[in-house]
Amino acid sequence: MNKKVSNYFAIPLAICSALFMALKPSPNLDVEMYSTDGLELNYTVKHDLAFNSDSSEHQLANPFQTQHTYFPYLGKSYNGFKEAIAFKESRGDYFTVNTLGYLGKYQFGAETLKMIGIYNPNQFLYNPELQEKAFLANAERNKWILRKDIQRFTGKKINGIIVTESGILAAAHLAGPGSVKKFLRSYGSNNFSDAYGTTVKHYMKKFSGYDTSSILPDKRAKAVL
Repeated sequence: MNKKVSNYFAIPLAICSALFMALKPSPNLDVEMYSTDGLELNYTVKHDLAFNSDSSEHQLANPFQTQHTYFPYLGKSYNGFKEAIAFKESRGDYFTVNTLGYLGKYQFGAETLKMIGIYNPNQFLYNPELQEKAFLANAERNKWILRKDIQRFTGKKINGIIVTESGILAAAHLAGPGSVKKFLRSYGSNNFSDAYGTTVKHYMKKFSGYDTSSILPDKRAKAVL
């Protein structure tokens, strides 16, 4: 009976001894090699963090809140200009068609597309690259049509807003260059609005101050892949 009791104590003691020897640090081990002191540690944080506007800290978002998508800040560059217009027009959706039949990320009408060489609206809708080409071609054409007005009115104050080249081009995207000419030359009294009530003045103010110098005036601009 005593031998059995001794065995019950001897076996766990042997296991503990073996574990101690296995885990005992080697006298030759340089623990400094495994230190994180002085290292710049990078942490990956989920993008579903809500920014606390009352401080500079990020806090975990409420799991029941709508998740947000964050985009890089593009500033007042040409890319910033076109993406700002796209967000206003369609929230940046290449594949949307509005209630009036305007197409894509920048909401083009079929007649405008024809002027820049696009005759198949369905093909246009499902081709993001072509849509980007179309935006630039249309802006180049409008800049050529409005070149004298840009030179004449940029920097002037009309109807409470400072006129800029980017504001003129954005308004032309909304209403066509003819409506922009009427607004400028009437000093704001002829203020076209589209079917949703958005005016030339609103676009001219909202999209002012962007750098659109990379858009070159081109009377025959076409969207070509």
